[in-house]
Amino acid sequence: MTEAIIQLRDVSLTLGQGASRVEVLKGVSLDVAAGEAVGVVGPSGSGKSTLLMVLAGLERVDSGTVRIAGEKLDGKSEDAIASFRGRNIGIVFQSFHLIPNMTALENVAVPLELAGAADPFGIAAKELAAVGLSDRITHYPGELSGGEQQRVAIARALAPSPGILVADEPTGNLDQATGRQVADLLFAKAAERGMTLVLVTHDPALAARCSRQVAMRSGRIETALGAVAVSA
Repeated sequence: MTEAIIQLRDVSLTLGQGASRVEVLKGVSLDVAAGEAVGVVGPSGSGKSTLLMVLAGLERVDSGTVRIAGEKLDGKSEDAIASFRGRNIGIVFQSFHLIPNMTALENVAVPLELAGAADPFGIAAKELAAVGLSDRITHYPGELSGGEQQRVAIARALAPSPGILVADEPTGNLDQATGRQVADLLFAKAAERGMTLVLVTHDPALAARCSRQVAMRSGRIETALGAVAVSA
């Protein structure tokens, strides 16, 4: 098997306090190979989005090991994780998460600028052109359609040239035709750049486009269809 760029070993995570305390992930182990496209499926509340947040370093686990691109995230400071994520992981959310008072160009460029990238606005313009928005770079999110906003979010995720792209229900807020276009764009860019794609979705057709599907239920990986999920 190709060397894993994502490795989870016996990962558990509990969220909430007191009576609302819930064990969201229960001893999850998973390998994802470099360049692989993995669809994570399962009912609401099964832990899919939480798994994605763990992979992106946005949630800290209670126990187990999270190794991304050869580095263990356990024990790193929040600043170190944020810096690591900025270099290695692009994130696309269902609800876009664009800054409303910034133009499309600024939404893509500002994170690059904060990370100290050379020519952040030049990179941003290039990435927006790559997702078909070169004529919309001065528009604000409120002036863009849902599909266009998600394209800006994809451009922002791709701009630092990360090795890993994670997407949480990226077509969930879009109509069927626009969702298909956004999905085409995600898969095309990931393949074009040799990126690893981990995609959470309720859409069976979208999951079926991945090289492997991982099904979750009640905080556990129930089945992995395609390649073997965990190496020895």
